[in-house]
Amino acid sequence: MTYNYEIKDPRKIVVIGGGSGQPVILRGLKQYHVDLTAIITVADDGGSSGTLRDYLKMVPPGDIRNVLSVLSTVDQEFIDFFQYRFKEGDDFLTGHALGNLVIAAMSEKTGNIFPAIEYLSKILKVNGHVYPVVNEPLELHAKFTDGTELTGEAEITAIHKEIERVWVTAGQEQPPEASREVVNAILDADVVVLGPGSLYTSILPNIVVPNVASALRNTRAKVVYISNIMTQKGETDDFSDGDHLRVINQHAEGEIVDVVVMNSGIVPEEYIDWQHWNELSHQVRHDPDAIIEQGAVPITGDLLELRDDGAFHDANVLADLLMQIASDTKQN
Repeated sequence: MTYNYEIKDPRKIVVIGGGSGQPVILRGLKQYHVDLTAIITVADDGGSSGTLRDYLKMVPPGDIRNVLSVLSTVDQEFIDFFQYRFKEGDDFLTGHALGNLVIAAMSEKTGNIFPAIEYLSKILKVNGHVYPVVNEPLELHAKFTDGTELTGEAEITAIHKEIERVWVTAGQEQPPEASREVVNAILDADVVVLGPGSLYTSILPNIVVPNVASALRNTRAKVVYISNIMTQKGETDDFSDGDHLRVINQHAEGEIVDVVVMNSGIVPEEYIDWQHWNELSHQVRHDPDAIIEQGAVPITGDLLELRDDGAFHDANVLADLLMQIASDTKQN
């Protein structure tokens, strides 16, 4: 899938998400002459990020660390150092990534995560803008189809139950609010990319922030959803790409997505390591009619990269496709 296009001015592309999917998109796009912005979920409460979040009452740093690393232009040796994770047996440092500790230290020193990220972006020579979706850690809540509710991203992921809806709080009476930088980035973008990533725990925690949802409903940008390759056990079992889109639109309270990018490549059985990737169920079903009914254009292509006993999106193929969409976007 190769496209020929010419873009005189750099397009503004905003990538919204978290987890392992967001860096894939950014890794591909940073090769092009674009104005990149990453908006990152802050609802993670597991692992090193969760520990630092609880002890220091800070925004979870893990997804921020990964995005800073992938957008950095310094030597890879320095990035490897920043990404280093302490081994088992290192007492209280076990499992912590060095970059998480650095972000925690800078956040404490500056008193705010935004200037901390800005400072580290200069040190790491980051090509782009990196914003947490809000300036404080969020609590993710889920209501399941059996009527029960649960709080906490890690707990929601682990329980493997069918979700009816999710929402976020920030431990205060007022609903959480994204910063002016986040809202303006969405409103001024040429293309806004959602996904790939866990629907309920990486994508939706951003969208359900009220002024983020409002910005997505009102942006002049082309909003692109990159559908997942595989479903997730308990959360999106038997979901088609149309079902993913339906859930996004319901939580955004409007048909916000203009384009849905879907993988047509077939995942070989030998690349599904059921023990290692135990939250995966099966390949997402295509339902282009459901996508069209929701006001979006379906685009299909072989997006697979087969590695590490699993199926992933190919960063270069996706980036090329997104640049074609960006080149066709005309601003008012």
